[in-house]
Amino acid sequence: MSFAPCIVIPIYNHKDAIGATVAHLAVHGLPIFVVDDGSDEATQQVLAALAQPYTGQLTLLRLPINGGKGAAVMAGLRAARAAGYSHALQIDADGQHDATDVPRFIEASQAEPGAVILGRPVYDESVPKSRLYGRYLTHVWVWIETLSLTIRDSMCGFRLYPLALACELIDSVQLPTRMDFDIEILVRLHWRRAAFRSIPTRVTYATDGVSHFDVLWDNVRISRSHTRLVFGMLWRLPMLLAHKMMPHRAAIASEPGEPGEAGEPHEPSPQDWWRIAERGSHLGMSLLALSCKLFGRRFTALWLHPIVAYFLLTGRAAREASSTYFTRLGEAAPHGDTPRPGWLSAYRHMLAFAQSGFDKLAAWSGRVNSADVKFEDPSAFEALVASGKGALVIGAHLGNLEMTRALAAQGAHAKVTAVVYTEHARRFNSVLASANSQFARHLLEVSNFGPETAMMMQERVDAGELLVIVGDRVPAHEAGRTTEAQFLGANAPFAQGPYVLAHALGCPVYLFFCLKERDGYRLYFEPFAERIELPRRERAQHLAAWAQRYAARLEHYCRKAPYQWFNFFDFWASPKRGTHGRT
Repeated sequence: MSFAPCIVIPIYNHKDAIGATVAHLAVHGLPIFVVDDGSDEATQQVLAALAQPYTGQLTLLRLPINGGKGAAVMAGLRAARAAGYSHALQIDADGQHDATDVPRFIEASQAEPGAVILGRPVYDESVPKSRLYGRYLTHVWVWIETLSLTIRDSMCGFRLYPLALACELIDSVQLPTRMDFDIEILVRLHWRRAAFRSIPTRVTYATDGVSHFDVLWDNVRISRSHTRLVFGMLWRLPMLLAHKMMPHRAAIASEPGEPGEAGEPHEPSPQDWWRIAERGSHLGMSLLALSCKLFGRRFTALWLHPIVAYFLLTGRAAREASSTYFTRLGEAAPHGDTPRPGWLSAYRHMLAFAQSGFDKLAAWSGRVNSADVKFEDPSAFEALVASGKGALVIGAHLGNLEMTRALAAQGAHAKVTAVVYTEHARRFNSVLASANSQFARHLLEVSNFGPETAMMMQERVDAGELLVIVGDRVPAHEAGRTTEAQFLGANAPFAQGPYVLAHALGCPVYLFFCLKERDGYRLYFEPFAERIELPRRERAQHLAAWAQRYAARLEHYCRKAPYQWFNFFDFWASPKRGTHGRT
């Protein structure tokens, strides 16, 4: 269904203001639903007369008895959806809201059809101070109930709903029908991962205006609603924390079951891993960091289980990639003890990934010490550090390279700098940076490995730094070049960049893996090449040979720790960019 907005006006005995309100709204040419919430006879007569000049634009609905603002709004939303409209702009009948802002709400909704567009009141001197200050108490409770500051004002009666999202909620949950409706529907929509956008809008209070807000009973209802929502937040806390690690719905379809209703973005091509949106929010990751500081690692780690379960249920692409990986792992070693593809292995795979990220955070926060990380054989590393020489160290998205970088920074045993595609994980990196001010000093962002990158890094290697890069991702650049190598029984594209970079730097090259084992993390540091040469006439063959040698070692360690290889996309798909084997 295409974008088709309308206006919904709930009314109860506002006979003096409704005429001007409708007139100011009608100029925008949108269909208008006026819902009479059991008004008195005088208001009914005004509405009947008002409907005639706006025939074809105004639809009058009448509820037989007064059910409250929430009941009227829900009746209007249902009627609008049944009539085929996709979005409804709710506005109060008393004329407090600035009707000239209607186009701004419509434009915001067109730009982001899945978002709830909220008015953020800008008051003049006419606002009663008791009403103004009282609103902020509700705002604070809403921020607690959603663990978010996204809903800037939860009581403004000027807002635009995506009808599919709103009606799905009101048809499945018993919402309050009085003044507390405006608050509760927003909190519950937030729990369902709706996106929210706010628009400043002028609000005026007429001196002779009619207010149906019952100071005693409506405040009682609102307090009761907040009590219910706080307990609902506590019960949903694991899922709310999981939501913090994921983006809100960016778009929804007009009808259940249509593509896009769940708000998931269109998937990129399999090898375009750097285009995949980072699933997480700074606030959600920061909450885990705060919990780690306040309650310790062991307690905070318990939250990873429900969070991972949520990701497992909602991450179809990641589940499929995990299944593909375990299938290839089993086929490459049919007689080995490898995990069977399925929901359980996918859960354990994702849990290992979450625990790895949690351990990175703990390491940079100083909650992991050198006793938790041990070398399998430290001789090669100790000899390199003693020599004072720089080197290129090739790792992988296997285990936890970040652990060693953090420990190196704390102990100053070696100058270790990670060369990363930080554009793909800025949120997580920002949390690590907030945990330790040294983080950014040990991070170097690049978009592609080539001659320009080599020049930038030569100075660091000459100063004795160890540059750590990964070899199991294709370049995050359209022109990135790859070469194929056998990996787990099938051809897979591997980046040429690490070997081109090593050739340009003319330095020793090592392989490095950090695997989580029962007694902590185990470091595997092994020589790879004293120097990588790429003769011009045999460049492609040499690149392929180095990539194959790396792939063989990666496969060895994948078998050693099968749940710790963290590439949640189809690694074996051929990239659509670059040229295999070309130099």
